Amino acid sequence: MKQITIRDIPVEIEKVVKEEAERKGLSLNKAFISLLKKATGFKAEARKKKVLYHDLDHLSGVWTKGDALMFENNLKLQRKIDEELWKKRR
Repeated sequence: MKQITIRDIPVEIEKVVKEEAERKGLSLNKAFISLLKKATGFKAEARKKKVLYHDLDHLSGVWTKGDALMFENNLKLQRKIDEELWKKRR
């Protein structure tokens, strides 16, 4: 089905669709389809897309130069090989 007309959409649903469109930068049509897919459990398109995560975005750009230097120094300490641990035991 290429086209369908829906009449008497409740104001609450219209608001949700407009918020979805604004949040995702979509047209109202695409936002409506997106919400319908989500509501019906349709996931065929989701498998095709690469999953992006944004759960650490709030940390981006918050380190000072001192923080970065301390982090680098701590990494160097962790990467140092302890020769005593790698000696062959007889």
